[in-house]
Amino acid sequence: MVFGNLSVAENLAMGAFLQTDKAAVAETREHIFTLFPRLKERLKQTAGTLSGGEQQMLAIGRALMGRPKFLMLDEPSLGIAPRLITTIFEKIVEINRTQGITILLVEQNANLALEISSHGYVLETGHIVCSGPSAELRANPQLKAAYLGG
Repeated sequence: MVFGNLSVAENLAMGAFLQTDKAAVAETREHIFTLFPRLKERLKQTAGTLSGGEQQMLAIGRALMGRPKFLMLDEPSLGIAPRLITTIFEKIVEINRTQGITILLVEQNANLALEISSHGYVLETGHIVCSGPSAELRANPQLKAAYLGG
């Protein structure tokens, strides 16, 4: 969730409020602009007027400003155009691989989540019904039938 009445720049600054090294903050911000160039184009724009995909990029960017070791993403595909879902998920993989940040992804699009993850948990009414390496879960015939549209 972005702070809708603040600009993109102000949202990113909010993410770095605990950071004291100004050079590191500037470096992180530039890295975020490399990940999400659209944010640099919209720096002065009010966050609440961004598209759903741009707001998701901003929320991830703001979180990264704090230089986390662990990142939890709740339904990053929710409310964004299908063409942007692939981009967002590619960036999630890139963040994990290049920055070494552990990511906990909560996502209803089980196929996509299992495609980019190394380990998965399938929840049903709040209880874990199955867990294991993502490749094994994707190959499981019962899971395919129940959750993966197969």
